[in-house]
Amino acid sequence: MTALSPLAPASFPDMPVIDGVRLASHACGVRYAGRTDLLLVELDPGSRAAGVFTRSLTASAPVEWCRTAVATGRARLLVVNSGNANAFTGSVGIASVQRTVDKAAEIAGCAPTEIYVSSTGTIGVRLPDEKITSALADAYAKLTPGAWQDAAKAIMTTDTYPKGATRTAIIDGVTVRINGIAKGSGMIAPDMATMLSYVFTDADISAEALQALLKAGTDRSFNCITVDSDTSTSDTLLLFATAKAGNSPITDAADRRLADFKAKLFDLLLDLAHQVVKDGEGASKFVSIKVGGAASARAAHVIGMAIANSPLVKTAIAGEDANWGRVVMAVGKSGEKANRDKLSIRIGGVLVADQGEVVPGYDETPVAAHMKGQTIEIEVDVGVGRGKAQVWTCDLTHAYIDINGSYRT
Repeated sequence: MTALSPLAPASFPDMPVIDGVRLASHACGVRYAGRTDLLLVELDPGSRAAGVFTRSLTASAPVEWCRTAVATGRARLLVVNSGNANAFTGSVGIASVQRTVDKAAEIAGCAPTEIYVSSTGTIGVRLPDEKITSALADAYAKLTPGAWQDAAKAIMTTDTYPKGATRTAIIDGVTVRINGIAKGSGMIAPDMATMLSYVFTDADISAEALQALLKAGTDRSFNCITVDSDTSTSDTLLLFATAKAGNSPITDAADRRLADFKAKLFDLLLDLAHQVVKDGEGASKFVSIKVGGAASARAAHVIGMAIANSPLVKTAIAGEDANWGRVVMAVGKSGEKANRDKLSIRIGGVLVADQGEVVPGYDETPVAAHMKGQTIEIEVDVGVGRGKAQVWTCDLTHAYIDINGSYRT
């Protein structure tokens, strides 16, 4: 286990029970010794599901299974293992998922299509699924409401802390709860979702409405973060609703009664996404990048991610070097329109470049002081339109190499 990230929250949040959700973690020895590596979550009959997944063309067998299962919109059981991604394992990996699903469905007494499976860890290694299937009954016997922190710990790989978030919202005067957990530290450049994240609510919302909300919320959160520009084979974000809160059923994501729920869900997703960045492998600084003046919002996002993914920008931040020329470089390489002679850059709120050149009389002292902090703010205006976006990343330190150079040993 690596040292706790300096950007870690002070504590795990106090997360309430979600009616219709029970959780259990278990040690089955897939790879790790002396820690839990299996998460089981049971949902009451009638629970709905929505999901977004990696666009990687080498997506794992569990991702492919979940894509099929989520099309039914129903859910009863979630099975997650850490230590092995069951990715790039061919027909052997597919058979492994099927055995896990069949055993889980037998234990829960539900249809196989109501089972969701995720795996995270090393790619290209056969998953010893017999360790999982033989442990499912024992894990099932331990199911209990409220075990959120233990659940978040069970899905960790190189994470240095468990990630959780909770919100409450009002629908038709009824209080509903939303809880979420996530794991992610490296191989983070989500393209539809984060590494693994699971969100649960007791609201009565249809699967179709949940799917629309989740897609929109993901585009504003998990799809706006990056640690190292690498998209995982296993990216999975699932949203489950047990319909136990007692609000009037909602079937349309555009229903005005969902306004508060939508806002709170989006805020929770962003919270989890930020926690993933703050636990970036070797990270010592959390970086916010705002881009304005772009040809479109999409163009602004592309430019922002070009800056966020630049090893030169990220290492300059790690070295506390106010080298704004590297930001100029990243804007130029993005492939999106930018007016070189109107470009402006702010670091820590200080204007360092304007109208395509350094500000006359520029004093680097306050910028250098800002670079020594744990939260770094970069703002860029590319001078061609009204498009804007915000993305988040972390710095790139030698610890990233240390962690990934010894990941399998």
